[in-house]
Amino acid sequence: MSKTKSAFFCQSCGYESAKWLGKCPGCNNWNTFVEEVIVKGSDKKEKDEWRDYSGLGKQKTISINDVSSAEEKRILTTDTELNRVLGGGIVLGSIVLVAGEPGIGKSTLFLQNGLQLKDIVTLYISGEESEQQIKMRADRIGIGSDNFYILTETNTQTIFQEIKKLKPQLVIVDSIQTLQSPFVESGAGSISQIRETAGELQRFAKESNTPVFLIGHITKDGTIAGPKILEHMVDTVLQFEGDQHYAYRILRTLKNRFGSTSELGIYEMTGTGMRGVNNPSELLITQKEEQLSGISIAATMEGMRPLLIETQALVTQSVYGTPQRTVSGFDLRRLQLLLAVLEKRGGFHFGVKDVFINIAGGIKVEDPSIDLAIVSALLSSYEDTPINQLYCFAGEVGLSGEIRAVNKIEQRIAEAEKLGFEKIIVSKYNSKSLGKQKFNIEVVPLSKVEELYQYLF
Repeated sequence: MSKTKSAFFCQSCGYESAKWLGKCPGCNNWNTFVEEVIVKGSDKKEKDEWRDYSGLGKQKTISINDVSSAEEKRILTTDTELNRVLGGGIVLGSIVLVAGEPGIGKSTLFLQNGLQLKDIVTLYISGEESEQQIKMRADRIGIGSDNFYILTETNTQTIFQEIKKLKPQLVIVDSIQTLQSPFVESGAGSISQIRETAGELQRFAKESNTPVFLIGHITKDGTIAGPKILEHMVDTVLQFEGDQHYAYRILRTLKNRFGSTSELGIYEMTGTGMRGVNNPSELLITQKEEQLSGISIAATMEGMRPLLIETQALVTQSVYGTPQRTVSGFDLRRLQLLLAVLEKRGGFHFGVKDVFINIAGGIKVEDPSIDLAIVSALLSSYEDTPINQLYCFAGEVGLSGEIRAVNKIEQRIAEAEKLGFEKIIVSKYNSKSLGKQKFNIEVVPLSKVEELYQYLF
């Protein structure tokens, strides 16, 4: 007979304790421990079942000099955005966690990618939908495949038996929170279940050299549901985000063992699934008939990809005693810093004005090179004078009012030139790194915020 044992787990970080605690020693949160039943004993055998699956029945200990250092093999999907975010394709044996809001399109995106890989045997495991629901979605996407198989099951042992029969080359699990292992008695979605099922799938991925995608839920705070250890166990963590009211979605990399963590892919939600957007700059810049004040274009970088985005500012007389500072897609503290610089170095009285900042398109920007465009938009709205819509900006603003150099300036200039801009205003200290390169766009180097005001107005 196997002994039944219970333990207490923190719902925030997954810390395990033999008794109930008020405060978690791992994450210092209060009242987060819940009791879960664990089955220990003869049921759980050591999992060597994947040794014969891929012919990897070799000795375990190996000298580092005997390991071949060839570049990891990758499966290239037809989705260029997903390839970019993963660092150049799906690495064999990798385990990728994709999380996002409900209804954002996670299942649609990976069902579509599985159907498009016609040469690869793909197993789509769904614990949330029936076969008919998945078929309805596949019909809507309008792609057929003979190598795409569906399994609606939540028990991991049954799933692994089916995997042994089918021998798929790619496994998609939708979602990890619905899976249950018979070795743990708590309900699906609990801390110990997520940890156990993710551990079993990780062992399968590494020992059979099969890539696995795990689709995950998020909590009310926006963090990935389950213990933090889930993010440590996987090779890549992708966040699928976007506003329900906008047609486009952003796939961001939070962790990647096989590529850059600053990459991002942009998709447009259509009636036939997700469409990758190859030139997002055109989406993020609105086409206007007339010139309006308070609008400027910033040349920013997301990972290795240059983006031109529209920054909008509105400066109005404050009605109340305390002026308002409202931002969308930009850091509020960064705005207060820029307003203080303009007040001190330029003599502009923003202390009696309400200031509103918006990044068009509903995206969030953390690149400091957007400072110069924000300052230009603020000055434009303050003076109520429009900036020429064929000017764009790339520069960071320091506390003494100097315009600081930013990295990858050549890519930013090339992107602005490609989209037909006439002038790009950059830091004077960037012009040294540009050297003798010839661009069809005029590069205007400035060193201080005062010079920017004189140049524009």
